[in-house]
Amino acid sequence: MKKLMRSAVLAVVVLATALTANAQKSDPWRLGIGVDGGLGLKTPTPFVLGGDVRLQKGIVHGLSGIFTTGYTHFFEKDNQASAGFIPVKAGLKYFPVSNFYVSAEAGAGFGVDKGLGTSFVWSPAIGYTFAKHWDVSVKYEDYTKYTETKQLALRIAYGFSL
Repeated sequence: MKKLMRSAVLAVVVLATALTANAQKSDPWRLGIGVDGGLGLKTPTPFVLGGDVRLQKGIVHGLSGIFTTGYTHFFEKDNQASAGFIPVKAGLKYFPVSNFYVSAEAGAGFGVDKGLGTSFVWSPAIGYTFAKHWDVSVKYEDYTKYTETKQLALRIAYGFSL
């Protein structure tokens, strides 16, 4: 697990360095604030709700680096128990055509409830940006240490240039 955590931290450092070194000066940093709600794909977590903050910077035309953190809560059936995580992820967002994108992120999910610990988390998504500020995407997310934390979610975000 320590090796996995070191790899995730190294990936974040490498991505941040690449963004600073290779970003086009005319492409501003963007900050997005999002809300996502989804369905747990494994019993007993039928509903997932979260919020996030995403920092984005263009690397080359059509490709951006992204860094995301926030809070994700898994609600279990019949209010038996629930689990909360703070994910810290880095990744890439690629626009094959104007406004439509695919993205992939990976990192660590830190459990906020006693006994949860830390898990590797990964998340591919497809999305669409419109009206210069809005971003809607569908993502799959998996905290690999726990089988009941797989989810399919809709993310709605508002973004702006810094």
